[in-house]
Amino acid sequence: MKKRILLGMILIIVAIQAKAQQDAQLSQYLFNGIYINPAYSGYKADLYAQSYFRSQWVGIKGAPVSYAVAADGSFKDDHVGLGLTLASDKIGAQSSFTAYFNYAYRIQIGDDENSRLSFGLAGGFVQLGLDGTKLNAIQDNDQSVPVTYQSTIVPDVNFGVFYGNNNYFFGLSATNLLAKYAGKNRESTTIAPIPQPHFYLTGGALIPLNDYDGMMLKPVVLIKDDTKGPTTIDLDAIMIMNERLSIGAFYRSSFKLYPKPALQNDLPPQGAFGALAEFFATPNIRIGYSYDHQLNALGSYTSGSHEISLGFYFGRSGNGNSSEDYSRRCYKF
Repeated sequence: MKKRILLGMILIIVAIQAKAQQDAQLSQYLFNGIYINPAYSGYKADLYAQSYFRSQWVGIKGAPVSYAVAADGSFKDDHVGLGLTLASDKIGAQSSFTAYFNYAYRIQIGDDENSRLSFGLAGGFVQLGLDGTKLNAIQDNDQSVPVTYQSTIVPDVNFGVFYGNNNYFFGLSATNLLAKYAGKNRESTTIAPIPQPHFYLTGGALIPLNDYDGMMLKPVVLIKDDTKGPTTIDLDAIMIMNERLSIGAFYRSSFKLYPKPALQNDLPPQGAFGALAEFFATPNIRIGYSYDHQLNALGSYTSGSHEISLGFYFGRSGNGNSSEDYSRRCYKF
């Protein structure tokens, strides 16, 4: 009985945080930053298509499930990047589907042709849904609880800046900039949560390990914040073993960056750790996998979170089988 009560309290906290922080959690963001920053569009130079599937908190009914597909490429002598992202996210009775068209413009910084500053803009829409048939009202005939499926569509805009060279990178982006205001007048007709703005700050480096030929260390940090929920930080360390294989580990935690009226002061930090790997089956096909384990009481009731990604490069030059092609794709941020 006590375990059921404890699990119920945990799920209440999870539901509150999920409603506040609505962008889907993604552990493999560092394999393709287009999901969180439109300025990353076309950065890999090749025409690139990727998809991922994430099952979070496996074993808990109504836990988040996310999947997405994206494609991007560079044009106009690599000065322009274009991309398209489609994503779906479900948690309990709540669901969302997003579609964005990305445009990025890159300029060379200094004499190094690999030193580029990119500005990105994404425009599209968000479809929000709430399935009333999956809700159980405490009181019969409660008018505040829908009994049918509710849905609304709102336009949205994302913006980002990204800089990268052969040694390090940093990025700053913001999502859901328009949806909050476009959906403001619809809150009276639907209780489907309207997305709040989210902000992402990323940075990382490539550090050669001189004692080990071909091996490099890639530390990456991501800070994610919104206007309602806790701020989170991801610390990643990726070891590039060779031209085909990279393995790493990460730690995620939440903290209070600044006062937020909707966030209770005594809310305990939410932490997780995990491992991830990237493998090039061929020069054109990459496979990624990551596993997360919660560090709070929720970890006792779930077998963790699993995320699988698949990417395909459509090379525009060369046969794609040379060592140079492997290196360019493996070491690229």
